Amino acid sequence: MSDFDKDRENLLQLSQRVGVKGILMPGTTKESWRKIRQLTSLHKGLYTALGLHPLFVEYHKKSDIRSLELAVAMPPISAVGEIGLDFYVKELDRQKQIVLFRAQLQIANIAHLPIILHVRKAHDEVLKHLRIINFRFGGFVHAFNGSQEQAKRYMDMGFKLGFGGAMTYPRAVKLRALAAELPLSSIVLETDAPDMKPITCQSSRNTPIHLVDNFRTLCELRSELPSKIALQATENACQILDIPIDDL
Repeated sequence: MSDFDKDRENLLQLSQRVGVKGILMPGTTKESWRKIRQLTSLHKGLYTALGLHPLFVEYHKKSDIRSLELAVAMPPISAVGEIGLDFYVKELDRQKQIVLFRAQLQIANIAHLPIILHVRKAHDEVLKHLRIINFRFGGFVHAFNGSQEQAKRYMDMGFKLGFGGAMTYPRAVKLRALAAELPLSSIVLETDAPDMKPITCQSSRNTPIHLVDNFRTLCELRSELPSKIALQATENACQILDIPIDDL
């Protein structure tokens, strides 16, 4: 979030002008939650998500789970996240990740909140725990890059699949095929700003404005009219977050 401290107001205004009406701000550590709350209370169109990200597993404490339980009980909050499993980074403690992930799934279940999933090299493991916990409130699979079969399993559980900057690179053949072939009703657009820059981004950071570039790529890959894609992707996100589309 500090990447935007110097020009946040300007970026939010520009985002509105290009058609980005809502931005979901996910938490990564307990320390990030306060700033997210402050920003979402100050700016229309910003929405709160709180969670313990698997990439920072070594920094999370057992007491953070209790803190998250208390935090999600204090509205407004739209989702629990980013949570999940990252088996791509070998140095991360897998067992601790699983313990934290399951605890956060239970918190989201009790709070009747959707989740934002971060998953790398662990889709089958994540799907297994979603089933075991009997998670019932869906959410987003951030930067989805799994198989068609895994996509279907997520969709059957009420999840939408996130597509962002990685999709804009021609070498991402498998990912682009997924974006072209999956049901439009399963797709949401994302930026992961300031990370995951699209091929069109020449600056040192990604911003919400570049959602437009990701949208253009999705339109190039699919057969539907751009207006239909824009409306459906927005409706998909609003459905998960329980936000009336007219509120954007």
